[in-house]
Amino acid sequence: MAVTKKKESNTPITLDYHAVKKSALILRAINHKLRQQILQLINENGQLTVTEIYVKLRLEQSVASQHLAILRRSNIVKTTREGKFIWYTVNHDRLNEIEQFIKSLLG
Repeated sequence: MAVTKKKESNTPITLDYHAVKKSALILRAINHKLRQQILQLINENGQLTVTEIYVKLRLEQSVASQHLAILRRSNIVKTTREGKFIWYTVNHDRLNEIEQFIKSLLG
């Protein structure tokens, strides 16, 4: 039985690896049970402060803040400051973009 070796392609790889890494971080931000619970809670209430979130989910304040920071960096939640309060809302436009991206990946 003869084994034939495929000829290697001379086509350069044009992937932007930095963009791939950023995309993976955004997907990872959503693919976490607690962050999904936080998103659902904010969505159900329209807007919440970090205090309301950690009280309702029975979390430590630092844990809630860390997860909100991840969601904020991924632009999945938006913030609005009113005095000393920071209100969190779901960025539905961003979630729709992510959903379309996922659908395109899956074909």
